Amino acid sequence: MPLKPERNLYEYALVRYVPSVERGEFVNVGLVMMCKRRRWLRCRFNIDEGRLDALFPGCDVGLLERQLASFDDVARGSRSPIGCLEAHERFRWLTAVRSACIATSRPHPGLAEDLDAKFDALFAELVQ
Repeated sequence: MPLKPERNLYEYALVRYVPSVERGEFVNVGLVMMCKRRRWLRCRFNIDEGRLDALFPGCDVGLLERQLASFDDVARGSRSPIGCLEAHERFRWLTAVRSACIATSRPHPGLAEDLDAKFDALFAELVQ
């Protein structure tokens, strides 16, 4: 009897641009996903300038890109104090509730055999 491929428990959260925290409006601009057992963490962003300009005229895309670069540095494990933490600890820090222009959804769990393929599918469905 052939062995079934191993399924991995993962968590993901949408990364959101919230230009006015008071209004609560946002646009999904990225995805962050983590598997604790595999010590795996990945994130990706997609900034649709046309959509941002239509919804939030005058949006500072350059500032948004710099803020997302900082988010990405932590996710990739930069040499910062937070970047040196384990993947699941960085994920928890990135997805902590905060009142800022870069925020995340609540984490959602799932099971997947291929984490990279699942990440790509979620990104295509929820961000692009």
